[in-house]
Amino acid sequence: MDKLKEVVILGAGYAGLRALHRLQAQSNSSFHITLVDRNDYHYEATDLHEVAAGTQTREKITYAIKDVINPSVTTFIQATVEKINRDRQEIDLKNGQKLHYDYLIVSLGFRSESFGIPGVEEHALEMVDVETAEKVYQHLVSQMKDYTHTHNPASLRVVVCGAGFTGIELLGALCDARRHLASIAGVEPQELEFYCVEAVTRLLPMFDEELADYGISHLKNWGVKFLTGKPIKAIKPDTVVYQEDKETGTTKNLTAKTIIWTTGVSGSRVMEVSGFKQRRGRVMVADDLTDPEYSNVYIIGDVSAVMNAQNNRPYPTTAQIALKMGDQAAKNLLAQLKGEKGDKFTFESAGSVASIGNTHAFGLVGKTAIKGYPASFVKKAIMDKSLLATGGLKEMFAKGRFDLYH
Repeated sequence: MDKLKEVVILGAGYAGLRALHRLQAQSNSSFHITLVDRNDYHYEATDLHEVAAGTQTREKITYAIKDVINPSVTTFIQATVEKINRDRQEIDLKNGQKLHYDYLIVSLGFRSESFGIPGVEEHALEMVDVETAEKVYQHLVSQMKDYTHTHNPASLRVVVCGAGFTGIELLGALCDARRHLASIAGVEPQELEFYCVEAVTRLLPMFDEELADYGISHLKNWGVKFLTGKPIKAIKPDTVVYQEDKETGTTKNLTAKTIIWTTGVSGSRVMEVSGFKQRRGRVMVADDLTDPEYSNVYIIGDVSAVMNAQNNRPYPTTAQIALKMGDQAAKNLLAQLKGEKGDKFTFESAGSVASIGNTHAFGLVGKTAIKGYPASFVKKAIMDKSLLATGGLKEMFAKGRFDLYH
């Protein structure tokens, strides 16, 4: 009897769990799966901004990994990945354990990117997982409570660094949370100040200007102050230092007790320490999603880069492309197990929708622009579809967004 092939999946995010579902659904006696993740739960990364603002709880955006494991096919190991040795086909875990694989799917997540700006790690709050999102909310509540004693206006001031997709959605959630936070501080909602500091002037380039302006205008109308064209030069204790004038280089300080960093992300550090040919933790993969150097290693999700031929730039790392990568990698791996060649990965975006609060959103479905409440409805439907793709019907019904009318 032939020995079972060992398939290891590193990471239980969107890409990893989608690959797991496909492999488990078509499992046979030829392979065993080992899934590794540092958490014992999956979380919906696209909802982290709501946990950070306090408009959703961690329970709403997480579910236990064991709920989607078929124990007759898959073994789950809760551990942190330290290093991948592709020559020996081994994985070093932080607990000292070593795993052997015949085939590997690397779907490790992302980390915050400071771009070398001084003080970011020391003085800004990141929002890269459930724990850090919760810390943002706990910090906000702490500052509101402090204000009742100190009456320091900086405690009521929140600065979001970066006006990308994540920053904009966070600002929308903060506007939703404004009344609740103000009640903790014992002030009127309009006394809370929300700022956004961004280096570029053209915001949300994934949308046309009219659609982007729709979202930004709403946030401005809700009291968000945008400082655009103002590159951040440093983060100091309770202070954002930004460039006021490009020609003279003069800077200004913006004081706030809450500074949240959302300027960008990189792939896992594991890719760098393991010797992958990567840039900012992302590997430019072969057209079948394999490592160009090792055909038995698939690289998907936040650590993978796939070129968009239309603009000659890698596709952005989104949940949408991660799910499609997970599905394709699993299909190609199953073909490889049979000695067949996998298919080329292709991607055509189904659109993108940004939420600005619970009942407002804007974006594209295909090439059709949608705004306001209808866009919010679509955004929640997208979230539910994502839950279905990673967790199945059980998780979609348990954790889905069915608050469609409020």
